[in-house]
Amino acid sequence: MMTAFNIVRVRVKPGREEEFVEAHRRANPGMPGFRRGVLIKTGERAYCVIGEWDSLDALGSARPMMASLLATFRDALEELDHGLGISEAVSGEVILDSREDRHSHAEAKSMT
Repeated sequence: MMTAFNIVRVRVKPGREEEFVEAHRRANPGMPGFRRGVLIKTGERAYCVIGEWDSLDALGSARPMMASLLATFRDALEELDHGLGISEAVSGEVILDSREDRHSHAEAKSMT
């Protein structure tokens, strides 16, 4: 099985950022195969939520639980541009991990 990640981009309504962050702080996923989650602020009221999973199967099995978590703060989210709804999500298997690929490290060091 290969590690998988999901990335969800959202925009929070004005004045609701603290509530949004707290919802993620309180979240206790307890989902089989979930390794860790990261919340990244990418701009004004803009965030990406990143989840690391044991496999795509684990990620797929957890979708109903993730939808339940989303329901706890859905009203704090703003519609995204281009008719995307309140979130834009992508997921996939890892094909290269710089922690494990010595060539990636060498390339990254040569760029600094």
